[in-house]
Amino acid sequence: MAAAGKDDIKLLGSPVSPFAIRAHMALSLKGVSYEYIEQDPFNKSELLRRSNPVHMKVPVLIHNGSPVCESQVIVQYVDDALVGTTAAQGAILPADPYDRAIARFWAAYIDYEV
Repeated sequence: MAAAGKDDIKLLGSPVSPFAIRAHMALSLKGVSYEYIEQDPFNKSELLRRSNPVHMKVPVLIHNGSPVCESQVIVQYVDDALVGTTAAQGAILPADPYDRAIARFWAAYIDYEV
């Protein structure tokens, strides 16, 4: 696991993207320090294009130079790989496999149905 404050963590996002907000919330819940780099959806930066060459969309979490794309994947990565500084730095998602599946179901429901 990554120690808080020793890693280079960047979040490429947009204030109007609910998916980027989800990634921001996961980092905040864990108390992980990171650099936020706002992206213009109409003028994609080279960093965004290089970090997410398939979709070229936010959010993208860059951890020590390695990009992680898609908000639900980012939440799981933050939960599994990063150690934060807050008292609430425990797991974001439930430990029980069934409860994790239910949480993922509702996240997918919000993504595709709402």
